[in-house]
Amino acid sequence: MSGLLDLLNSPMGKQLINGVAGQTGQPESKTADVLSMAMPLLLGAMKKNASSPQGVEGLMNALSNKHNGSILDDLGGLFGGGVDQSVMDDGAGILGHVLGNKQPQVENALSQKSGLDAGAIANILKIAAPIVMGYLGRERNSGNVNDANGINSLLGSMLGGQPQQNQSLIMSLIDADGDGSVLDDVAGMVMGSNKKSGGLGGLLGGLFKK
Repeated sequence: MSGLLDLLNSPMGKQLINGVAGQTGQPESKTADVLSMAMPLLLGAMKKNASSPQGVEGLMNALSNKHNGSILDDLGGLFGGGVDQSVMDDGAGILGHVLGNKQPQVENALSQKSGLDAGAIANILKIAAPIVMGYLGRERNSGNVNDANGINSLLGSMLGGQPQQNQSLIMSLIDADGDGSVLDDVAGMVMGSNKKSGGLGGLLGGLFKK
């Protein structure tokens, strides 16, 4: 079973980075940095959402229908004439679902960490989200995963191989204070408390420090 870092380091990952960089007009090195931070964060947020029965059901339905992995079959075609607006709209919908009202803070944090402006980050995330879902769908199909325990195990294994400081935090994306917000709890873990103070940029910088 492949993790996200395996994907980014593979020939397909290089094609993905090249395609996203071309689509957004950003340098490949910075695009690679953003994807290596953003994709595990999205997957971690999906894992958090899948901790509820409704969340698992919604995720399984999405993977069964739209996000079965077919988007990965022709990345050349996906990026060849510019990414189709329907893909971008799909990405926006996924981001809204998994990040909710924290999306602008995530974009600003990734912007501060990478040096790209938040608008470029937003576009990279819109492309990355359907790719992450497609990758999850393909792994799910190859492993014939059909229940909540299976999908949670799959999400965990795909997050494996992260640098240790990333992994311990991303894998601990729990809603410690019961408010439904993943990122507040990541903030608490990074800062050693559940206080919701401090800039998300600084704490996500700590989360993804290389």
